[in-house]
Amino acid sequence: MSKWGPLPADTSRVGRVTISRNVMIPMRDGVRLATDIYRPALDNGDPAPGPFPVILTRTSYDKSNPVMQVEPVGQFFAAHGYAVAIQDLRGRGQSEDVGNYHHVANPAEGDDGYDTVEWLAAQPWSTGMVGMVGTSHSAVCTNAAALKSPPSLKAAWVDSAPTSGMDWQCRRGGAMAMQMFPALFVHAHDAPEIRDDPAAQARIEWGGRHMRNQLLSMPFKPGQTALAAVPNLEAILFHYYYEGAQNDFWAMETLENKTRWDQFADIPCVFSTGWYDLFTEEATQQFAELARRKSSPMRLVVGPWNHTAMRNGSTFVGEVDFGKAAAWGYPVYNRERLRWFDRWLRDIDTGVEADPPVRIFVMGGGDGTVSAPGGKVSGLFGAGLETRGYLNHGGVWREEAEWPLSRATPTPFYLRPGARLSTDTSAETGSVTWEHDPDHPVPTLGASVAPFLEFQPLPRGISADYLSTRGRMTTFVHDGPMHQRERPDLFACREPYPMLSERPDVVVFETEPLAEAIEVSGQVRVKLWISSDALDTDFTARLIDVYPPSEAVPEGYHMNILDSILRARFRNGFEREELMEPGTIYPITIVLPPTSNLFAKGHRIRLDIASSNFPQFDVNPNTGEPLGRETHRKKALNTVHFGPATPSHILLPVMPR
Repeated sequence: MSKWGPLPADTSRVGRVTISRNVMIPMRDGVRLATDIYRPALDNGDPAPGPFPVILTRTSYDKSNPVMQVEPVGQFFAAHGYAVAIQDLRGRGQSEDVGNYHHVANPAEGDDGYDTVEWLAAQPWSTGMVGMVGTSHSAVCTNAAALKSPPSLKAAWVDSAPTSGMDWQCRRGGAMAMQMFPALFVHAHDAPEIRDDPAAQARIEWGGRHMRNQLLSMPFKPGQTALAAVPNLEAILFHYYYEGAQNDFWAMETLENKTRWDQFADIPCVFSTGWYDLFTEEATQQFAELARRKSSPMRLVVGPWNHTAMRNGSTFVGEVDFGKAAAWGYPVYNRERLRWFDRWLRDIDTGVEADPPVRIFVMGGGDGTVSAPGGKVSGLFGAGLETRGYLNHGGVWREEAEWPLSRATPTPFYLRPGARLSTDTSAETGSVTWEHDPDHPVPTLGASVAPFLEFQPLPRGISADYLSTRGRMTTFVHDGPMHQRERPDLFACREPYPMLSERPDVVVFETEPLAEAIEVSGQVRVKLWISSDALDTDFTARLIDVYPPSEAVPEGYHMNILDSILRARFRNGFEREELMEPGTIYPITIVLPPTSNLFAKGHRIRLDIASSNFPQFDVNPNTGEPLGRETHRKKALNTVHFGPATPSHILLPVMPR
């Protein structure tokens, strides 16, 4: 018996694989999509006749990518008795309709998924049973297909999927999620429309290598970004950048799943994510909604991972180590996926029906020691930032019957004078004011973001045929937890490199050292009463687990758990923009994603409030001008109020002990 359940019945049967490359599958509008089809092979290398159940993944990242597609999907599942189809999206790779690719905003995505599923089901080597897998953008495509309910789609594993373009994916709380800017260069560098255009390739290369300078030179202007070399991708950038209110763009099906769960296929699904993934809220919400609405089994797996950690098999994320139990990697991931699909596509009893509906990793409980410094944070995109050692935060897996957890008690921790955070409901009144300078924003020190990728120069003497552009991409923002002190090697930090809690534009509220451990598991909300002298400004919230000083960390370790933002013009929702009246007090709610963390005895729970978090989010110029079109910047005096009439607080789901 494995940790997660019995091994698949045929886990030892690994056979030969044959590949049919660039099979052109027709869509309903006549466009043909290039698909590599992997099948079990006979001893002489010919395709076995089958029939086989089919695993489909649709990708914008090159169907021949050995790390992301070929080995973990094509070769693995075909070697275990499946036909596998890996398809380039329209306008990508070898597929047709070049120039009609719009990143995650492709109107035909659902129909293309439906047509592909049904074509695969009709092939003579197919049993007619199709399952879909996908991570990130491929998971967007999986959801898009499932919303069309193709009859032959029988099961899915959806990993790290956004379900709304306005929530974490492209925007958050009315601010632009700036991870989308470097992400567009990942798609631009191999855009088929510039394959034969050296000048356009050079412009994208320049932009990819000067990512930080471009972020520092905002606002962006149409036609003047390096992405102008691929016009359809630059056009999408300005949808993301300019459009903060609900409109027809955000309402398209591939960008708005959340209002369409009733039309989602009633099929067995697993949803996986991590507490430091940028789509934690979406994945957990999708599980909860479909488990409530559908009759098919639904499963949720949430580890202590960022957007890539589940698949790379690390025990650490950012600069924090969660222990051996945290490490999955493809050996565990594929074993679990095989169990899932063997049950629903091959009718093999693999024990998945007896698995708990929810498996979560409760972070915390480690001894707080820090490993020797040195080395690089790495992931699927290569080496990244220098580390200062890894904090042993630890954690354990736990099985649950539901999400959210009904036994968690929503507990308000109120802001109090003296920078205190307390469950005490006393009548103390006060306020704290800070100056938000958009030219000196609070830096992003660890976060739930996708990698902020930039291109590194091709090393001297190394051929581009040997080291691809993707192999030269590294991240310059920690996508995960880290100590909250500025450093000279981190983007947007400045001398004297203070603790964030020491910055005058970060207001801090924290508990006394905890007399007993407190587990927080579930969705977090921050309710504030605020005012400003500006027409528009931002309010950010960050939840911190504060370790006490020790020999390993003499100043203590301030570990970021969650963060989020609200642009004040959207305080009443995203249907319209409403500027503020300077000096007027308004209630606002900042929605943070869910988490599961054990705040240990002796630690403090801390809430940081500020007005910027850069480059995770674009910086508000405080002028009230149209989004992304500011002509100048100004400093803003922002205030948070607390007391009986303005009971500002953070609402934490506290588990019983």
